Amino acid sequence: MSAYFIVRAVVHDPVAYQAYASRSPAVVASFGGRHIARGGKVVTFEGPEETRRVVIAEFPDFDSAERCYRSQAYQAIIAYRKGCATFEFILVDGVPAA
Repeated sequence: MSAYFIVRAVVHDPVAYQAYASRSPAVVASFGGRHIARGGKVVTFEGPEETRRVVIAEFPDFDSAERCYRSQAYQAIIAYRKGCATFEFILVDGVPAA
């Protein structure tokens, strides 16, 4: 069953943030993940307006996603976003196939 990173971020320094953004896809891919949403247009239908950058990455399963986040490779690139972005970062299980 798939699992998903869901990130909402405020990017304070877009130029500095690119050092993180350019490295994260390779780390995610090395654990079988892929970005399915990465910034872009957002429309809020209910609740407070979402003005943060929204990122969603899909993984083949929960364990792969958790290993990705906890890996040395991912932990090393977190330093590139410190000070230039503020993240909310969660991992959620997908819905079993019907």
